[in-house]
Amino acid sequence: IQVFSYKQFLELTFINHPVVKQASLFSDLGEQEVRMARGNLDPKLTANWDVKNLKDTEYFNVFNSTLKIPTWFPVDPKVSVDRNRGVFLNPERFISEDTDYWQIQLGVELPIGRGLIIDPRRAAIKQSVEVQNMLEAERIKVINKVLFEAGKAYWDWYSAYYRYKLINRSIVISEEIFERVKVNFDYGEASVIDTIQAGITLQNRRIDLQAAQIDLVTTRLNLSNFIWTENEEPLELTASAAPFVEAFTDEISTSYVDSLRLNAMVYHPEVLKLDAKINQLSIKNKLARENLKPTLNLEYNFIDQPLTPTGDFNQFNLGSDYKFGVQFAYPLLIRKERSKAQMTNIEISQTDYELNSRSLQIKNNVEASYNEFLNTDLMIDQQIVAINSYERLLEAELLNLELGESDLFKINFQQDK
Repeated sequence: IQVFSYKQFLELTFINHPVVKQASLFSDLGEQEVRMARGNLDPKLTANWDVKNLKDTEYFNVFNSTLKIPTWFPVDPKVSVDRNRGVFLNPERFISEDTDYWQIQLGVELPIGRGLIIDPRRAAIKQSVEVQNMLEAERIKVINKVLFEAGKAYWDWYSAYYRYKLINRSIVISEEIFERVKVNFDYGEASVIDTIQAGITLQNRRIDLQAAQIDLVTTRLNLSNFIWTENEEPLELTASAAPFVEAFTDEISTSYVDSLRLNAMVYHPEVLKLDAKINQLSIKNKLARENLKPTLNLEYNFIDQPLTPTGDFNQFNLGSDYKFGVQFAYPLLIRKERSKAQMTNIEISQTDYELNSRSLQIKNNVEASYNEFLNTDLMIDQQIVAINSYERLLEAELLNLELGESDLFKINFQQDK
């Protein structure tokens, strides 16, 4: 017999089960969500070259290359290099030939209205972190589910194994009773009905054994669904394997249950997911309220400062050689923006209600499980006392049968108990 302990089984399931390994991909997926959102802050290099030449006349030759560097704070510096020339060049694109038509611009863009506190790119990064937290909670939830189902499968096998052994023992007793009844019948101390009844009981025990064997094989195969090698190859539990559960000696105190309940209400995967969802909606709500502000963007560009196209350095001069712009926009009724903010508030309220309800369920489930544990522990103690009493009664009835002073009804009753 090969002992396959409960602890060993759970460790094997946790390490090698494909679904557990698959759940670990949630962490990788969460990291990629954050990485993708942070891509909104990646520097961006663009270049455009537009040329028109007709009948040997260069109408225009326009080149622009810009490096824009988004930052976490709403100040986006950029560097732009231009080379514009041509007979029919748009005057606003004019660049002096003193620099061979080259020009360098160093500038910044700053929102002082909408987008100053939060903007879509910062909101996306913050929300991606909450998505990562949700995926991590989902990973824990999936692993817990696998371990719960695995534990149930082990206890089903445990029950089937010892039920099979118990019925095997009952068959030995029934065979002994049947042989004794036949001997008593041969000596005239038992009737034919007694031998028939003893034979029926023995036959029923054998039928029970067949059913128990089917149940044992079924539960063993079901348990094998959770046993895998490191190379993700399925294993099958052998018929010689026997369950073993370490003795549980520690008492569960009320203070421990209180701590467990508080931890469950904070760290339960469902609570973590709902907390992350509320945080995500709060970010969305903050962005929606930010969009109630008017758009007011400022842009200032230094021209050929501090570096000229010829490689010379100039001091910054805020009042000359510059390009400045202001952008303003504001929807007069802002119905779209107000609706988005209100809808987000409603979603937050809905999620708060769901979180409160789920937290109460978790709290009650912990307390119910604790009460069930206490009652089951008490029932086991009482059943042990009862079983010992029935064992003594059965031994007494078997002795009486040997002495010819018992009947099969009492023996079968004690044996069933």
